[in-house]
Amino acid sequence: MDRRRVVITGLGAVTPVGLTAAESWQAVRSGVCGIGPITQFDASSQKVSLAAEVKGFDADALLGKQEAKRMGRFTQFAMVSAREALADSGLNPEAEDLDRCGVIVSSGIGGLSITEAEHDRGLARGWDRVSPFYIPTAICNMAAGQIAIDTGFRGMCTCPVTACAGGTNAVGDAFHYIRDGYADVMLCGGTEAAVTPLAIGGFTSMKALSQATDPNRASIPFDAERSGFVLGEGAAILVLEELQHALDRGAHIYAEFVGYGATCDAYHMTAPRPDGSGGAKAMAMAIADAGITPDQVDYINAHGTSTHLNDAGETAAVKMVFGDHARKLSMSSTKSMTGHMLGAAGAVEAMFTALSLRDGYMPATIHYSVPDPECDLDVVPNEGREAQLRYALSNSLGFGGHNGSILLKKWEA
Repeated sequence: MDRRRVVITGLGAVTPVGLTAAESWQAVRSGVCGIGPITQFDASSQKVSLAAEVKGFDADALLGKQEAKRMGRFTQFAMVSAREALADSGLNPEAEDLDRCGVIVSSGIGGLSITEAEHDRGLARGWDRVSPFYIPTAICNMAAGQIAIDTGFRGMCTCPVTACAGGTNAVGDAFHYIRDGYADVMLCGGTEAAVTPLAIGGFTSMKALSQATDPNRASIPFDAERSGFVLGEGAAILVLEELQHALDRGAHIYAEFVGYGATCDAYHMTAPRPDGSGGAKAMAMAIADAGITPDQVDYINAHGTSTHLNDAGETAAVKMVFGDHARKLSMSSTKSMTGHMLGAAGAVEAMFTALSLRDGYMPATIHYSVPDPECDLDVVPNEGREAQLRYALSNSLGFGGHNGSILLKKWEA
């Protein structure tokens, strides 16, 4: 069977550095740091005081008060991003075969803040007095479900819950779904809103979060002084289309989606395999899926969480896949600016990777100061860089051993 070609035609996002895809990309190009003191709750009694929060988001204004009231914050982010992406694509759902249009949107944790609030309400007023909207607003799949309701898309609608790899799995699965002939259009991505006392406490107790108090030295991927990730929130949604479908309607194309690989470390609940072999296999699969060779890859948007094991393991994985070419390509982490957005991370980074290819620009790993011999590749330190880019990877590595890698190609008409 001939493989159908797949392109990215629309982008939408709500991130710690911008309330739209364009704002977020401009901030990343400018090296803006979205990390600051936690404002959504009083964190003064907790060891971690920093997060990468979305700032200035007015759900009532963007969605309408009644609609916003029946959505968790993670669903609000996803819905706003999906509407932006659909508008950006110029696609008119009324002109589409809606059975050939689907939705895949990941969330790692879903409406945790709703669970916390309703648990308190149950303790105080009785468990049968919790909100009837608790379950349908808190469950992880509801962002995908609400987007499908909003657009009328009746094709496959699902929600990968694969921790930090979820956003990458969502866009990768959507790519294969179109390529293999099951759909013509997919809205796909990830969303997360887990800056809550319980999430911060849980990640802190497992020693995953940075306890730095200086935002400029908290999320510092590949730096020898890295001490954990900074929790972020937000969403990104991409419109993927079969190429001829996009060309027939004169759509603008950001990049071509050419490869996807997914593997499992099958090793440990939270730690990656130290040799990076699971991530390496995912990258190798994405490259093979595209039918190219490793030396054709120019840039990697790294998972790069700012934890010791992850950054060292990802560096080892890149060396394993690329050999001598690892010294010639560049690999930066936009999590230095956005923090780690869990189930949304891979989708936001897929968006940034597509824009890197469009603009010929590699974003920086900001606040890089102390080199680490274990992370000795070109991490585009501190200043973004213009470059001729044709192929770029984006990696995600999640708790549970989930590894995902996508390969995008600069659009060449």
